[in-house]
Amino acid sequence: MKCIVLPDKFDYDGSQISSLWAYNSFGVQEDSIVVFRGACDVKIEHMIDLEDRRANESIWSEDMVSFIIEHFDSTDLKLIYARQRLFTAIVREYLAGIGIRTVREGDDLFLKGKKLTVSIASTSAVSQKIHFGINVSHEVYGNMKEAGIGNDEQVASFMQAVGEAYVREFEDIEKDLRK
Repeated sequence: MKCIVLPDKFDYDGSQISSLWAYNSFGVQEDSIVVFRGACDVKIEHMIDLEDRRANESIWSEDMVSFIIEHFDSTDLKLIYARQRLFTAIVREYLAGIGIRTVREGDDLFLKGKKLTVSIASTSAVSQKIHFGINVSHEVYGNMKEAGIGNDEQVASFMQAVGEAYVREFEDIEKDLRK
């Protein structure tokens, strides 16, 4: 599994949840997690969650860290939802390790009663995908600045550490499978 942290701002519009995005964009032909920071504005045509689509909800943030995860070993929807929750737990564990207390409800994290994250999981004919976003700044929802992760260096460290933690988890699983 490969972790790529993009050094420059990159906006999330929902199209990145499509299969083979990491391959088409960066030539990555293996399981991957691509991490980037930028605005988030998911258009209705890229909205996967049918409840959000039916309610004409918007998914928007002026500054969000996005994690795009793709696995090629299965197209099982239940498995990718389990992986999505594992990823959420990894993020929560990282935040707890630096003294930030969050509450997890399914695939969402809350900070002081405010929703801190957005996440979706899906499958295609060739892979499983997850988008997990965490607000860096947002007036309505919880955000990393409120939690004390406000400067660019802290956010970059968070991006790298969480991406690498997910990769390590899967490398460890692969080792355990071969014991």
